[in-house]
Amino acid sequence: MTSTERDVGNPPGEDWEAVQASPEFTELRRRLRVFVFPMTAFFLGWYLLYVLVADYAHDFMAIKLVGNINVGLVFGLLQFVSTFVITGLYVRYANRRLDPLAAGIRERLEGSGE
Repeated sequence: MTSTERDVGNPPGEDWEAVQASPEFTELRRRLRVFVFPMTAFFLGWYLLYVLVADYAHDFMAIKLVGNINVGLVFGLLQFVSTFVITGLYVRYANRRLDPLAAGIRERLEGSGE
């Protein structure tokens, strides 16, 4: 039986409340927020800039760069690129800063439950 199967039937108890109140869990949440909130603000700002420029600067977006490729197309494609870059940055950040702390919390929980 996996730990997930074992935990499904167990109602939340003092163990879970204690973990949530622990300094390690508080630090895990802080580390997550340190990355997620600024990156979300950056991406939403970047996307809003794209929408505003597309709506109000038609001549700028229509500038041809190479052949039929214009600034608007490049700007739009960069939205996809930025999504993949942010995903890669998050994975790297999680592997280095979140996963080790989460693994420690999980090991402590699983060790105390047996």
